[in-house]
Amino acid sequence: METPINIQTTPRRIRQLLNSQFGRFAMVGAAATGFQYLLLILLAELTPLNTVACSALAFTISALFNYLANYYLTFQSDKCHLETLSRFTVTAIIGLCINTLVFYCAELIMPHYLLSQCVATVITLISNFLLHKYWIYK
Repeated sequence: METPINIQTTPRRIRQLLNSQFGRFAMVGAAATGFQYLLLILLAELTPLNTVACSALAFTISALFNYLANYYLTFQSDKCHLETLSRFTVTAIIGLCINTLVFYCAELIMPHYLLSQCVATVITLISNFLLHKYWIYK
């Protein structure tokens, strides 16, 4: 038996999620991922680059937005940018390696590059959150 959705508490639950650190991280990540996918599509459709290179480039460009939004919105860090940006760069390189490797492998079996990117995004999300939370901004 399914639990019915309580319409009156749904907005409160959404506010609670957005007020949580993981909720903000997910929102920033969704915005950065949307930007990454837009860049991926533009690069894949409008340049002669192969899709693996397009994915890696789109990931790299969207990482700057991700850094700034997480610094100010998600983790509200008071550490200096010199310290956090250097740690973020290491994390972004790790994320780029995971993203590119998973994208490459998924593209071998997936029928479209966007599906491959979806698989790479899900796998990269977990490592990125843990590195952000416990290393970059603390």
